[in-house]
Amino acid sequence: MPKNNPAPNTVPKNGGFVDRLWQGFLTTVGTERFFYIFSPWVKYLATIAALLLGTGLVWALGFAPPDYLQGNSYRIIFIHVPTASLAMSIYFALSVLGVIFLVWKIKTANIVAQAIAPIGFIFCVISLLTGSIWAKPTWGTYWVWDARLTSMLILAFLYAGVIALFSAFESSSNRGKAAAILSIVGAVNLPIIKYSVEWWNTLHQGATFTVTNAPKMSASMWVPLLIMMLGMYFMVAAIAIYRTNSLILAREANKAWVMRLINQSQEGVR
Repeated sequence: MPKNNPAPNTVPKNGGFVDRLWQGFLTTVGTERFFYIFSPWVKYLATIAALLLGTGLVWALGFAPPDYLQGNSYRIIFIHVPTASLAMSIYFALSVLGVIFLVWKIKTANIVAQAIAPIGFIFCVISLLTGSIWAKPTWGTYWVWDARLTSMLILAFLYAGVIALFSAFESSSNRGKAAAILSIVGAVNLPIIKYSVEWWNTLHQGATFTVTNAPKMSASMWVPLLIMMLGMYFMVAAIAIYRTNSLILAREANKAWVMRLINQSQEGVR
């Protein structure tokens, strides 16, 4: 007798659940649902960011002790390290969003990418500027063609390219595809930035935080640094959601749900 094989059109229970879960995800990330789900988050994320950044700055500038070698000049680390970390994290997010947009055609991913690309560029530029300021008293010069610095400069150019591509085509789909491809290709630069201090003989110091090793500074220094990093991540999340929702409203200004939202807002003002 033949074995009891499932019928060709039968979907396994697990596959059916996964399929329903995926369809639910696709529904949730639609532009309208995204707007209504994440809009209330902005004020909460911004409040948490303000509290963390305020606490971190006061601790970093008022209570953290001077470094035994660099004195007070090291305090720029409380801006430099978080901005550099965010510059890399945001570009990684761009590459992931690029894959989602190219493979699954989820336009919200493209809109989020367009929203966060300028944020990442700003943080990348700030990290380069603060690094140069810190380099002057430490290395005696504002700039050296160090592997870490050069790869971060390349990251800034990649950001600029992504931003330019989002404005280069009339069709939002074409510019989204071009920006996504550059984001994915440019992601190869991220491990170079991360491991440049290990792969080459560089002037730049190693990572301040690692998963396997304890921080290379006292708690009175690394705790406010960690608070500053968390605060900036919350701040970026708030700005990213706000910018994404603004782009959604601009792109879908003629959609019925946007018209309805505008009418409700106008009635609330009266």
